[in-house]
Amino acid sequence: MERSGGCACGAIRFKVKAPFVGVGACHCADCQKASGGGPNYVALLPHAAFEVSQGTPVRFAKQGDSGATVHRAFCGDCGTPLWSEPAHEPFMPIKVGALDDASDLTPGMHIYLSSAPDWHQTQEGAACFEKMPPPMPSKS
Repeated sequence: MERSGGCACGAIRFKVKAPFVGVGACHCADCQKASGGGPNYVALLPHAAFEVSQGTPVRFAKQGDSGATVHRAFCGDCGTPLWSEPAHEPFMPIKVGALDDASDLTPGMHIYLSSAPDWHQTQEGAACFEKMPPPMPSKS
């Protein structure tokens, strides 16, 4: 299943060439700033399944909680947040709001609830974590 998305002004367009491995919401202070106050809703996919088809985003770099650098891509013309590029992670988060159609996506996880104001909502049945979820056990 291929999906597409882009910014509000149309300068940046992208394609997603594989199903998402998960959908979630981050409530950390940085994501609240990037979203304008609410949580940051993202869909995760492998790096290889993502392609920029038009334009060049601006990237903002900041150190994450893990100590690694996270780049946040956005449109330099209209400011639309588009995706993040966490260092050393096998996936990348695409901003759900940047997708052309996200009507079938529901967050299954909420992270950094310790930073969320009381008015941030979570979905019933979604996994909730005060910070990051515990690491997945490695398969050996």
